[in-house]
Amino acid sequence: MMESILREGLTALSLPTEGIPALMRYADLLAKKNKVMNLTAIKDPAEVARLHFLDSAALLALKDFRGMSVVDVGTGAGFPGLPLKILEPSLHLTLLDAQRKRVDFLREVCRELGLEDVDCVHGRAEEFAQERRETFDLAVSRAVAALPVLAELCLPLVKTGGAFLAMKSVDTGGELYAAGRGIQVLGGQLEKPVDYVISGTNVPRRLVIITKITETQKKYPRTFAKIKKNPL
Repeated sequence: MMESILREGLTALSLPTEGIPALMRYADLLAKKNKVMNLTAIKDPAEVARLHFLDSAALLALKDFRGMSVVDVGTGAGFPGLPLKILEPSLHLTLLDAQRKRVDFLREVCRELGLEDVDCVHGRAEEFAQERRETFDLAVSRAVAALPVLAELCLPLVKTGGAFLAMKSVDTGGELYAAGRGIQVLGGQLEKPVDYVISGTNVPRRLVIITKITETQKKYPRTFAKIKKNPL
C-alpha cells in the first residue's frame, strides 16, 4: 500500500518516483526505531507515507532545491530534510537536531540508504548559527516552534538572496503578524504564504516563505532563553 500511495502522490506532484524504494526502507527503519524511542506519533505506514513523506515532498513542487545547500532545523526524525534529499539527490543537506539519539538515528538511515553529502549535526540552532551563519541557500523547518522564535533561529543561517521555508498549518495568521517586525530586524522579507493540500488527503498545509534580503546583525540569534522570553 505504501508504494502505491507514494507513487500516486509523487506523480500528482510531478516529481520523480525513483526514490520510492529508499523512502520505503526509511519507513522500515523509522518503524523499527520508533519501538525503542519516540520519533513520531504517526505509526500507520499509509499515514507515514502521506503525512511525513508526501508533506515533505510538497516543498519540491513549490521551490527549486536543485544543487542548493539546505539546513533542516529541528529535523527530529528527518522531516522534511531526508525525503527532500532522497527525491532531489543534488541538494547538499545538513540535518540539525538538539537530541543526540535522533541524530544517531539519522546517521544510521543515511548509512543504510547510501546517502552522500548529508551532514547530521547534534546541536542547538542558536549555537550552530555562530559557526555556520549565512552559509546556506535555504533553511527549512517543520512545526518546531512559533514563527517569531523560528525566524531568529533560522534566518541567521541563510545567505542573502536565500530563503527560510517554514512548514505550518493554515491557521498561522497570528504567528505571521507576531513575527513581522522580527523578520525585518533579522534581514528577512515575508512573501505571500503558499497553501496546499497534502497529496492524497484533505489535510491543508501552509508554506511560509521568508526571503533573506540583507545580512543579519551578528548579535542574532540570542540565547534560546532570551528568544523565548522576549521574541523580536
